[in-house]
Amino acid sequence: MNDCVSFAQEYPPATRRLVLISSIVIGAAGGFLLSSRSDGGAALSAFIGLGAFAGGLLSTWSPCGYSSISLLRPTGRGLRAVRDWLPTFAMHGLGYAVGAVILGTLLGAIGALAGFAGFGTGLGLAVLAAIGLLYGAHQLDFLKVPYPQRRAQVPHDARQRFSKPVVGGIYGLALGLDYLTYVQTPLLYLATAAAILTGTLPEAIAIIAIFNLGRYLPMAVNLLPVTDYAIQGWLGRNQERAALVDGAILVALGAAFAVLAFA
Repeated sequence: MNDCVSFAQEYPPATRRLVLISSIVIGAAGGFLLSSRSDGGAALSAFIGLGAFAGGLLSTWSPCGYSSISLLRPTGRGLRAVRDWLPTFAMHGLGYAVGAVILGTLLGAIGALAGFAGFGTGLGLAVLAAIGLLYGAHQLDFLKVPYPQRRAQVPHDARQRFSKPVVGGIYGLALGLDYLTYVQTPLLYLATAAAILTGTLPEAIAIIAIFNLGRYLPMAVNLLPVTDYAIQGWLGRNQERAALVDGAILVALGAAFAVLAFA
């Protein structure tokens, strides 16, 4: 699995350079506006939450990510097939929720032990800014930085041994722990750093839960009368665009945090 999409055909360097510069300008402007608000802390939390949610969507809504959850599609077609599939959908969401609690608790505990008390400090904002800018440039294919990931997917053999709802829960837990499987967006690192910097368990769990919600919701496409082939084809055609959006979000957030760190 590549941790950075090749843009050789659809997005040449000039286009990606424009995206990079535009994202820096937009993010910096947002940072300046945020620094002047009296409710800056709440707005900053909203920025983190939106970034985490977008990261969740981008992490699963890809040909590679969907190839795993497509194994949980309804058996057959029609309303009855969808009705029989709803327990699998629910168990999958429960797995994500449990994963968020486990990972969020671990990250929050690390932050508490390290003495962190929020991501709104100068140090915290500088860390988030560095992650956003460096990994945004990485996603736009201008820079190569370390991308530690467990390059694996969910245990596909589980579907041979358990009922589909149980498999849905197992897959949800594996994906909801976020680091047990491959995640193609570095927004996961931004969410992880923010969760640690909170220094509190509830806030850390909330950030990971928002990220996981973004990962879970694409599963709802199975409620629609669309084929797996059509979904995979659409994702394949838009993979480069998704990576471009991913890089733009990371750079914009990084620029905003950089302005806030030194404002």
